[in-house]
Amino acid sequence: MTSIKVKFRPSTAVSKEGTIYYQIIHKRVIRQLKTNYSIYADEWDERSATLILANNGRNGHLQSIKERINWDVKRLENIVSHWENKQINYTVDDIISAFQESASEQTLFNFMNGIIARLKQMGKHRTSETYHATLRSFMQFRENKDVLLDEIDSDLMLMYEAWLHGKGITKNSSSFYMRILRAVYNRAVEKELTNNRNPFKHVYTGVDKTVKRAIPLKAIRKIKNLDLSLHPALDFARDMFLFSFYTRGMSFIDTAYLKKKDLQNSILSYRRRKTGQQLFVKWEKCMQEIADKHKTDYDSPYLLPILKYPYDNRSQYKNALYRTNKNLKEVAKLAGISIPLTLYVARHSWASIAKSKNIPISVISEGMGHDSEMTTQIYLASLDNSVVDKANTQILRDLM
Repeated sequence: MTSIKVKFRPSTAVSKEGTIYYQIIHKRVIRQLKTNYSIYADEWDERSATLILANNGRNGHLQSIKERINWDVKRLENIVSHWENKQINYTVDDIISAFQESASEQTLFNFMNGIIARLKQMGKHRTSETYHATLRSFMQFRENKDVLLDEIDSDLMLMYEAWLHGKGITKNSSSFYMRILRAVYNRAVEKELTNNRNPFKHVYTGVDKTVKRAIPLKAIRKIKNLDLSLHPALDFARDMFLFSFYTRGMSFIDTAYLKKKDLQNSILSYRRRKTGQQLFVKWEKCMQEIADKHKTDYDSPYLLPILKYPYDNRSQYKNALYRTNKNLKEVAKLAGISIPLTLYVARHSWASIAKSKNIPISVISEGMGHDSEMTTQIYLASLDNSVVDKANTQILRDLM
């Protein structure tokens, strides 16, 4: 029986960080495996042998260390499990040697986990989540068996694509995974960790046209006119949908993080969390009605009551997004709308309705804050913001 435990050794100096190490016991022989993970004493829970996460500037750093520890322990357990299953005799020193050898080899799982940890440290949580989802999918395909970067070739990617399609994954979704893996692979090539074997040349990495997720103005009007006074959860979901539409398709994550100070002199200013682009929206009466209806606490910095606690904002946002989209399905039924209603539909609908009113593509792009990754950005010109505000006012007037 082999025991693997995570331990913390505090620094002899009170103000300095201590280090994490692993204690491995096999056949009564004890060894310590050092790591380069450093934390302060008050960031370690001795009883549960876990890190203590806090809502401060070190939270991203601690979260990345926690995930690396979990990955290290899993690798150690896999080494032991492999030898146990094959009934191979081994010593505790063999475990450490095998672990260190695997760490020195450039494997996809290790390399990608490092990228994910750095993305979290940089505050790019959404991107880190998509990378983590891709890695989790590929690990399932590989049955948790890591692969060297030098072993990644077109045959492997073709097998992964076939596996995805066999599980019912759509062409666009499999392409999404492939594009992320390609980005990771290209980064490894840039770092000269492997030679470029063009492993993605035979798999699909494009974007197929999907079923439209826009609804017409008359459907928006039906949603707006619903009496949901007896259903507060549905009422809130409906209002968040309308707020997104009113504000030129503002993404829900940007809505959640809006601060009261962002509204000044009838202009709402915010910076898109996805692209960093700053946008300015003329504050209309219909927007104020929603803000008045769903007021936040006096001491809350937020404009709308989506983030309610001063900690764990990312989890609050994700939970609110899930609940709101779920409730919008019920709102759609009440309004007699057949397509699955989500907050994204509001964004797509604003663009579609604006286009139907012959508003130039460049104005629509400017209004929605599209960046260079969007096709519409090709037509984007530097516009006076009043042009965008006039376009939005024109749309909202037709809704009344």
